[in-house]
Amino acid sequence: MGKIRVKTFGSPEEEEQEKKKAKQKKEAKKTVKVPGLKGGERVVAVGPSEEEIEKSLETSKNQEEKIPEEKPSSAKASKGKKEKFARLDSARQVKVKARSKRYQTNAQVLDKAKVYPISEALELLAKFQKAKFDETVELHLNTTVTGISASLTLSHGTGKKTRIAIADDKVIEEIETGKIDFDILLAQPAMMPKLAKVAKILGPRGLMPNPKNGTITQNPQDLIKKYEAGQISFKTEAKAPLIHLTVGKFSFGDKKLADNINAIIQAVKPENIQKIVLKTTMSPGIKVKV
Repeated sequence: MGKIRVKTFGSPEEEEQEKKKAKQKKEAKKTVKVPGLKGGERVVAVGPSEEEIEKSLETSKNQEEKIPEEKPSSAKASKGKKEKFARLDSARQVKVKARSKRYQTNAQVLDKAKVYPISEALELLAKFQKAKFDETVELHLNTTVTGISASLTLSHGTGKKTRIAIADDKVIEEIETGKIDFDILLAQPAMMPKLAKVAKILGPRGLMPNPKNGTITQNPQDLIKKYEAGQISFKTEAKAPLIHLTVGKFSFGDKKLADNINAIIQAVKPENIQKIVLKTTMSPGIKVKV
């Protein structure tokens, strides 16, 4: 027979002493050695053990790796957008303000604060440095209200050849493809239902035939003769009380230009006009008395 181990159970007092010894052993494990102490001397370690510290370091490292990068706040983003738009606006302003040397020289001759009579304004145009081509003379009107429109015949014409077309099936097909090679479109009343499908193309360009400006007629050929004789139509812009017109070429001379300008002012009516600006294609604008 092999050896037999027999465990004996002592009295309660002995059991209690064994428990105390086991407790002392656990506390001894928590002590650390410190240099300079004699043999057998120990210092009780306060706080977490080395194993617990290592575990806590690993946990904090993992948490740092999981933290996402901080995104810029909405305030920073909006600030960046504002700065971007500010740079674009300043670039546009610089582009608009960039003028040719000829324009800058002409602007020095002009008194921007003064409002000139028509005769003096035309004399001033003659003093400006000119381009190599025969510049167009333009009249820009600020009116009191929108919706002003009329037709009139300029006794000296505009100096510009007006391209006139009469609406038919072929012209409508060309408009649908984006081909528009006319300045005025005339139409007979019977063609208006067919023109309705291209109204979105013609309307924004001011080319849609309209009874108010006389471009709808039973006899378009007779109307073509009137336009060739110098008849023009005008109206204010859709969203602003402004009218822009061509009154002739600079080569017309002061008298012919003055006749055309006065005819336009009478057609619009002086009481409907707030401001008049006269200029050529390349010159500064001159304020003109109504």
